[in-house]
Amino acid sequence: MGKRSLMPMQRLASFACLLCLLYGCSGGGFMPYASHALSAAEIRALVSQASSDHALPPGLVNAVLMAESGGDPSAISVAGAEGLMQLMPGTAAHCGIDPFEPTSNVDCGSSYLKSLLVRYRGDTRLAVAAYNAGPGAVDRYHGVPPYAETQAYVERVLSNYRSY
Repeated sequence: MGKRSLMPMQRLASFACLLCLLYGCSGGGFMPYASHALSAAEIRALVSQASSDHALPPGLVNAVLMAESGGDPSAISVAGAEGLMQLMPGTAAHCGIDPFEPTSNVDCGSSYLKSLLVRYRGDTRLAVAAYNAGPGAVDRYHGVPPYAETQAYVERVLSNYRSY
């Protein structure tokens, strides 16, 4: 067989692998590494407690949590952020928590979000931008950094916050 006759088989095999992956991640099948979001009631309880403890609007905590992880406590970003509120390892270590334990993660993330709101004098837009890109970037640009990802993130979080 020549190279040409193998290409359709390789494409078919790749397509089959992709379908298996999508099927497993859709909840239709079991895959041990597939994401598993918490129920809406579990998320509401976590958000309610953390927002109360840190004097934050529940809608803001919920909007950040959902933008960060979609409610999946096992989420890990390509940058290494972990858990529901996508805490960087240093932030989780500063809080002294296991970032994959939902209650601790949401508490630590909410505490960090509150500190950003204090730092930016209640400017939710800047606090959310700093949550995503880091306060150094917000300070360097004197506002929301010109990163497409951060700008989209800020708009998504604020839109979800307003509609909560």
